[in-house]
Amino acid sequence: MRSDVLKSKLRAVFFALFLASGMILGSPALHFEAAFAQSQTIIHRVVFENNKKVTDEQLTQAIESKPQTAFKDQTAAADVERLRQAYARAGRSAASISYRTVPLDGGGLDLVFTVSEGDKIGVDEIVFVGNDNFSAYRLKRQLATLESGWLSWLRTTDTYDPERIAGDEERLRRFYVNHGYPDFRVVSVVPTLNEKQDGYIITFNLEEGQYHTFGASTVESQIPEVNGDQLSRNIRTSAGSTYDAENVDKTVEAMTDDLARSGYPFAQVRPRGARDAEGNGIGITYVVEEGARVYIERINISGNTRTRDYVVRREFDVAEGDPYNKAMIDRAVRRLRNLGYFENVRVTNSPGSAPDRVVINVEVTDQATGEFSVGGGYSTGDGFIGEVSLAERNFLGRGQYVKVSAQYGQRTRGFQFSFTEPYFLGQRIAAGFDIFSKSTDASSYTYYKNVTTGGTLRATFPINDDLSFGVRYSAYQQRVSIPDERYDDCQTISPPFPTDCLDNGEASLAIKEIVGTRWVSLIGYTVAYNTLDDPKNPSEGIFATFKQDLAGLGGDSKFLRTTVDARYYYPISDDLTLLVRGQGGHIVGWGGEDLLVIDQFNLGPDLVRGFAPGGIGPRDLTGGSKGNALGGTIYYGGTLELQFPIFGLPRELGLRGALFADAGTLYDYGGQTSFPTGEIDLVDSSKIRSSVGASLLWASPLGPLRFDYGYVISKATYDREQAFRFSGGTSF
Repeated sequence: MRSDVLKSKLRAVFFALFLASGMILGSPALHFEAAFAQSQTIIHRVVFENNKKVTDEQLTQAIESKPQTAFKDQTAAADVERLRQAYARAGRSAASISYRTVPLDGGGLDLVFTVSEGDKIGVDEIVFVGNDNFSAYRLKRQLATLESGWLSWLRTTDTYDPERIAGDEERLRRFYVNHGYPDFRVVSVVPTLNEKQDGYIITFNLEEGQYHTFGASTVESQIPEVNGDQLSRNIRTSAGSTYDAENVDKTVEAMTDDLARSGYPFAQVRPRGARDAEGNGIGITYVVEEGARVYIERINISGNTRTRDYVVRREFDVAEGDPYNKAMIDRAVRRLRNLGYFENVRVTNSPGSAPDRVVINVEVTDQATGEFSVGGGYSTGDGFIGEVSLAERNFLGRGQYVKVSAQYGQRTRGFQFSFTEPYFLGQRIAAGFDIFSKSTDASSYTYYKNVTTGGTLRATFPINDDLSFGVRYSAYQQRVSIPDERYDDCQTISPPFPTDCLDNGEASLAIKEIVGTRWVSLIGYTVAYNTLDDPKNPSEGIFATFKQDLAGLGGDSKFLRTTVDARYYYPISDDLTLLVRGQGGHIVGWGGEDLLVIDQFNLGPDLVRGFAPGGIGPRDLTGGSKGNALGGTIYYGGTLELQFPIFGLPRELGLRGALFADAGTLYDYGGQTSFPTGEIDLVDSSKIRSSVGASLLWASPLGPLRFDYGYVISKATYDREQAFRFSGGTSF
């Protein structure tokens, strides 16, 4: 007891002496206060020095030290590492960064990060080990990471970025499990610097596993009221076809939707695989069972510094309060990845506030979605062409698509503005409009000038993941003139015309009939089917469209136009892709109206390569042996094309070769042949035109370029040939 009292008195004396010494020596207590005050010094500005390759905005997003917050040494030190990682993602892993503080007279400080960016360290080579069934060329096409080359100054995807590499691992996994290898795994990814220490060699060590096909697919329902046979209509996995995990996922999603519509929102569809005796066939049993009655309490979205929350949220077919269903969540993840707005998408679950509640956590990383391009090229129909375009796929973070482009060429000029809202009226409807104008001068292919100005309203409704239905309304004005005297120097002479004014290429009477201004008002629809594996560089899948347009809802033209175009890509081997294409069209006037030249199909190399623009189809020979292309009402054609890489050239060049064979015809002129000033000398042959040839395809930084050389095998008498064709740049 006494000892406790003595200790208490000693502590009181010691504290009194501590305070007294503070009054004499400047107070350690005050030093504590000063230290505390220093720890709360407010950051006035965050400044970056010597950064040229990475912007202030990008660096600001990477750090946690912000203006008007308390400065902390440990946070600033951690920010240095965050900035190093930002530079590593930009391909400058050798960058060095330091920080210092600059005290301000009025209190507070400036936090200054000094950067030494160093040289860009790219990916020198990508190597695959263990890829026995797919070539390195094919696998590199699946990766977001590219090898460095002469175009490296245009991009940052040819640098070593651990996050991008992790995404590439997932891309490889999806590729293999969708091509018959469900046991595939990436054993390891090893980055090493090359001998010069100026580039990484990325080695993917793979274990492919055994190739599998689908066996029989059945539905097993463990819910008495659910008929499994009725659900089997949703099965997309057929016996004997290559195992494809994506088709399994789509089957599960389709069955889950069907069950939810039938009043079973908690039902779960679980695919169960069973391998056959030989071990290379996998039969799928889709087990339908009653799932746990768990509800979604909350959907948390993080990491989207630019994209609005609702743009992410609307990709989910479920919301807060709805039954939790994993198939619905998996579909939302696939949709988010396909948007192209995010570098990474990660969705996890965490327990809610009650046992029957779950929280969905969505973590995304925004990526650049703007595109500025300057394109140029040459086409035999339009001459030299230049184009400037500005596009944004995620306008203001709202998920809207906006593009404005201007085109100027030797014989063609124009502009277009496009806007698309992918979720019109809160529904999965892509609605938008286009405003356009295009002027095409007279040439040896067309003896008249045509200026078309107008607009289009459109909307597209998805039927399922592969099928869509679109509607549109277009109204445009066409102003046709014959500005070149060579094509109209017989205008003041009555028939019969002297030979000297016809031989230099007089415009047909059918063309002179359309001189002036007219309006076209039409409504149309498109049914599209798309299963392509890559929209820009497909090697597998089908893309088919069926279109119809009805003109005559006002305006000066009355016709019904129908076209069909189907393309099938088949990978013959790892590097060889076969393209089979069929196309056709028919147009007919109605209400007793004849068709005008500008309303009919005018085709050439778009149907059969080796022919000039407007080089096949009905012609008027009145203007000399070359004749005027008048267009036709019926066309059909087919193409076989074998595409292949140009071996020995790096993939990043974007060069491929092709061999092709085309066949088709255009015939049945649908306009007038007799006019007050005379008659046209019409030739109209339905003979099949055909050609073979070779092509060079280049996915250039300025847009796709294509060089075709076609050798004509069969033609009609007055067709016009053109062996070489070069087209490029972006067109509209």
